[in-house]
Amino acid sequence: MKLTFLGAAREVTGSCYLIETDRCRFLVDCGMVQGGRDAPARNHKPFDFDPRAIDFVLLTHAHIDHSGLLPKLALSGFTGPVYTTSATADLLAIMLPDSGHIQEMEAERAQRRRRPDALPPIYTVTDAKNCLDQIQPIAYDERFAPHASVSCCFRDAGHILGSAIIEIWVTEGAITRKLVASGDLGQPGRPILKDPTLIEEADVLLIESTYGDRNHKDLPSTLEELAQIVEHTLHQRKGNVIVPAFAVGRTQELIYHLHQLTEQGRLSHLNIFVDSPMAVAVTKITQKHFELFDAEARRVTEWHALKKNLPTLNFVADVSESMALNQIRSCAIIISASGMCDAGRIKHHLRHNLGRPECSVLITGFQAKGTLGRRLVDGDKEVRIFGEDITVRASIHTLGGFSAHADQRALLAWTAGFRKPPGRTFVVHGEAAAASNFAQQLRARNNWTVDVPEIGQSYLL
Repeated sequence: MKLTFLGAAREVTGSCYLIETDRCRFLVDCGMVQGGRDAPARNHKPFDFDPRAIDFVLLTHAHIDHSGLLPKLALSGFTGPVYTTSATADLLAIMLPDSGHIQEMEAERAQRRRRPDALPPIYTVTDAKNCLDQIQPIAYDERFAPHASVSCCFRDAGHILGSAIIEIWVTEGAITRKLVASGDLGQPGRPILKDPTLIEEADVLLIESTYGDRNHKDLPSTLEELAQIVEHTLHQRKGNVIVPAFAVGRTQELIYHLHQLTEQGRLSHLNIFVDSPMAVAVTKITQKHFELFDAEARRVTEWHALKKNLPTLNFVADVSESMALNQIRSCAIIISASGMCDAGRIKHHLRHNLGRPECSVLITGFQAKGTLGRRLVDGDKEVRIFGEDITVRASIHTLGGFSAHADQRALLAWTAGFRKPPGRTFVVHGEAAAASNFAQQLRARNNWTVDVPEIGQSYLL
């Protein structure tokens, strides 16, 4: 068996792993590179393999850095099935066409400005919709066989709705070996979703390390900080709270927490705007998959259904309504995508509020190198948005306790579920320092055999 790391190796983006055996070839994830000047070129370049030779794809979850190049794969000749969970299949029906739309709009904008580096869309909305025909939904905990020599099972990863750890059994000759791809693991003890499933054994393990070198602030402290920032900004400084948030997972979690804080009497008179057509659609899908919620989420959902003492929640889909939000000068919470501030409507809201000292920007998720969100987190005093230089006067707050990724403590606790060390462990999906730090922790604490692969590196197993 040959394993090649084509993305998300010493970086947190573009997840894609190629497994080749004497009988088949398949991918785990096929994600888009996000952030950094070289991202467009990397996403446009041909695949480092022949897509026509890929038998099937296994997809861990719907985030675009894991799924975003599936339409390109299909356009390049891949005709096989893409296996994923039922909830992920529902999300892809929204997210992939939305990705195509963003690319069409960005290409049109670049051509209008006659930029010399203008690139065509990698794929269009139509291409993305055509790709959806290849999606094959599979239930959690149901073993299935995508090939005569391969069987698989999706386990709940607790990261976002539908996210999965994938157990893969590969038979070569008389030998069957088990490969486990962690996907993105969620932080245990978080609301809405269940904790990541513990896995007991693997011959080969691919484990993420987004926060492999640090621990999150605990959730109660994070919620207290959120309440203080919102109260101070809205009711004392009379400004707006701008929240860049991923349309899948983070937006729904923030709505949940703001409802919870209102129910507890810690916040009041909230006027919340969710300005993302995709987030609106994803919220409806989240409600559809109520069976995946944990007990606490069910309780708050039932309180919400009573419609007593609720925050005012406005879902904004229309472009003109979105533009009208920029006329609101005070007392609004605006949640909008993208989560890293590099595309979508959030850029307009930042443009109109970053220069105002009475406003606050809440960063609630990981910000990749090269993104506008990362520059704000790093303290840049001036940023460029739509060709305009904006002086940053608003308060920038990073609330790491909301991360949908497991921190170092949680990652190590998840690895403790293995009854014996995997034969070989590969630390992926983490920037170089985080991945190396986490690999050293696994070697020192667990006495595991661990590698930190580089992009393009292959291993014979």
